[in-house]
Formats: sequence, structure tokens, C-alpha cells
Amino acid sequence: MAAWLVRRAARRVAGELRGRGPGPWSLSSSTVPVLGVPAVDQSRAFCSVRRFAGDSAAAAAVEEPENGLAAGGLQCVDFPGGKLSFVGEMNFLPESQTERINCYRVLDDDGGTIYNSRFQEVSKDLALKMYSNMVTLQIMDTIFYEAQRQGRISFYLTSNGEEAINIASAAALSAQDIVLPQYREPGVLLWRGFTLQEFANQLFGNKLDYGKGRQMPIHYGSNRLNYFTVSSPIATQLPQAVGAAYSLKMDKKKACAITYFGDGGTSEGDFHAALNFAAVAEAPMIFFCRNNGWAISTPTAEQFRSDGVVTRGQAYGIRSIRLDGNDTLAVYSAVHTAREMAITEGRPILIEAMTYRVGHHSTSDDSTKYRPADEMEHWRTARDPVSRYRKWVQGNGWWCDTQESQLRNNVRQELLQAIQVAERMPKHGLAELFTDVYDQIPSNLRQQERSLLDTIKRHPAEYPADVPV
Repeated sequence: MAAWLVRRAARRVAGELRGRGPGPWSLSSSTVPVLGVPAVDQSRAFCSVRRFAGDSAAAAAVEEPENGLAAGGLQCVDFPGGKLSFVGEMNFLPESQTERINCYRVLDDDGGTIYNSRFQEVSKDLALKMYSNMVTLQIMDTIFYEAQRQGRISFYLTSNGEEAINIASAAALSAQDIVLPQYREPGVLLWRGFTLQEFANQLFGNKLDYGKGRQMPIHYGSNRLNYFTVSSPIATQLPQAVGAAYSLKMDKKKACAITYFGDGGTSEGDFHAALNFAAVAEAPMIFFCRNNGWAISTPTAEQFRSDGVVTRGQAYGIRSIRLDGNDTLAVYSAVHTAREMAITEGRPILIEAMTYRVGHHSTSDDSTKYRPADEMEHWRTARDPVSRYRKWVQGNGWWCDTQESQLRNNVRQELLQAIQVAERMPKHGLAELFTDVYDQIPSNLRQQERSLLDTIKRHPAEYPADVPV
């Protein structure tokens, strides 16, 4: 009788709490209070049963309370999947939260810091380096894009509108951290020391291209700078990044891995496998999602019904944050903090950066076919991350119009010179198509090489004359 009264009282308390409406959901949300148990101990009162762990003396188990009841009369069982208490009501979790996850921001649209905003302090030297790299990336995209339109390179892809994501995230990392990019993060490589000449060499596929001309343009990579070569298939780099992060953990390195991907990448199975893999392995890594609203021509509204990407981290037990991807200080502060948590606590972190892809998806795309041109123009002018950050830097008295003009002129001249050098540089020979995979080239590849050379001899006009045979 006493146990029945206790259970009845517990149900009444639970009903009263439900009647108050749902409260804010957090990673460590509170549970229904258990009667007779102090508040500080309620986290242990759900179930005191422990799974059978063996016959050894070290495998002592906590005894199950009488009648399978936890303190307060709530029935519970220690399932292999977790300790759970039971309720008599049938409640389905809602498909979404009543309110969307907030977006972390430091700078307002005019480049001023928001009152009471918390962010990582940035020195003058660091701030100016970040700004000059953002400007360099912006000019680099403009000139290389024009070079493709002139027919001098075959393909290009810009980072217009996402300069803050590129440079600020890179600035918050260390040189020992491993980067597995998607394809819209050349600014990370620029920050790490990849020269404009090295970018041009890759785009033209000349003899100084580290990929020996075998990759399509913008597929950069640098072993020296811990930057894995870009791979076109979407999201394949995510589980690879978890493996890299886990290796850092095994070697007890004070470093993490970071992988970048777009909102479209979260629709791939590799995204879900990687998040679960990282959470279970407790890998020190950062998942950085650039949610720019479009997976080429597919808007996010047609990709998922959840509140963006940030909520998916919680589903896999991963600490997550949403931020303004056009806010340089917000990106820098969040990545700086995420890196510290990933390394010191041994955990993955998910960052969703809200932004907008100002340019076309690539030189093969015309985005005016699926989104209004005035929308693109609004984001290019009113919400440009480079201009916004410049206002903050200039507001601190660290920058002026004369420095701006000089920087832009110098970068433009250096780029034009790099293109001229890269264009004149000889190409790799056709024999390089068959190297760097096998130690000894197998007979089938030798046969393919002979067949290719024979075809070129029979049809010389169909092949470029500047590629050595």
C-alpha cells in the first residue's frame, strides 16, 4: 500500500510538471524529481541496477531495490542500452523544438561589437594578418575566376561571401592540427603559408604542381602544411578526418583534426557515420559545416526538416554551436574554444556557420537560374564579411584607406605575376599518369600507357602540344 501511494504521488508531480509546458532543452536537461531523494542525488536515482559484469570480486554490482523500484517508487530496468525509468503515459518526442537554436554573434552589421558579447581577444598584429588574408582571398577569387572565363584554366570555384569562415577558422588552429577540406576552403591553406604561386601552379597543372597535373583545378593539397588534398566526392573526408583525429589521440598529440563541409554534405551517409564514429571514439576533432543555404541548386528547405545542422550534433552526443559565419570574431572565438575543448577533453565538436554563397557554385554553374540576382547582390554588398570586419579593424585605429589601396594593388600585381609564371611553366609528361600508385607498375597499366601513346601518334592534332609524350 505504501509503495502504491508513493507511485501515485510521483505520477502527480510528473503531471504537474508536464502541465507547465516544455522548458528549454539543454545537453544536460533536468529530469522529473524523485520523491524522497535530495536534489543533488537525483541523477543517480533513475536506476540503481548495474549490468552483470562477471564473477570476479572486482565486478561487484549494485543490488536492485526491492520490487524493481527506484527510490520514489519509479520502476526501472538497467537495459544494455542504458539505465531507464518507466512512465505510464505514452509520449512521443516532438519533431522539432518550439524555438530555433540561437546563433552566436560578436559583430553587428556595422562592425561594432555587440554589448556583453563574449569573444576571444585578438591582438592588432593578428587582426591585421587576418584582414589582409581575407582581402587576398577575395582578390585571388576574382582574378582566377576571370582567368577561367578567358580560357586560361579549365575550372574554378570561389569562396565569395565565406572569407571569414576560411581565414578566421584557420587563425584559431595550430600548424600541427590536421585539415581535411571540402573544396571551398583555400583560405585555410593561404593562412598556413601556401603561396599565390603555388595556387597558380596547381590551377595550371604545370611541372611545379604537387599533384603533377592529375587533379582538376582547385584540388589543392600540401603535406608540408598538414592539408589533405581536396577530394570532389561529397563528405568522403568526414570519416577519414575522424580516423586522423583518433590517431592524434593515440599518439597523445596536443592537436586536433578539423574537417569542412557544406550543408549538402550533411545529406550524405558519411556525415552520420562520421559523427557517430567521433562521438564513440571520443576523437579530438572539429566538424565545421558551412551552411550557405544551397547544395549547388538545392536549397536547405529541400534537404532536411530539422533546425539546420546544429541539432544533429546533440542527437549523436556531440557538443555543438551555431554561429554567424560572416562574423570574423565569432568564427575565430568559437573555433579557438572548440579546439581547446576537443584536445583537453578528448571530444568532437560540431560547428554550424550560417552564411551565404555569394558567387555561383563554380564556373560550371549559373545560380541566377535558381535564386534571384538581387538576393545575391544584397549579400555581396550589405552583408559582405570582409567589409564588416574592416569596419571593426578600422574602428580600432589599426587601418586606413591608404593601407587598403596599397594592399589591394600589391596582391593584384603578385597574382598577375604568378599566373604568367605558371602559364609559361612546362607540363608534366604523360608518363606521370601511371606513377605514384604502385611501387612497380603492373602490366595492365603498362599496356594502357602503350595504347595511349599509340593513339596520340595516330591522332596528334587531338592532343595538346605542350604536354610531353
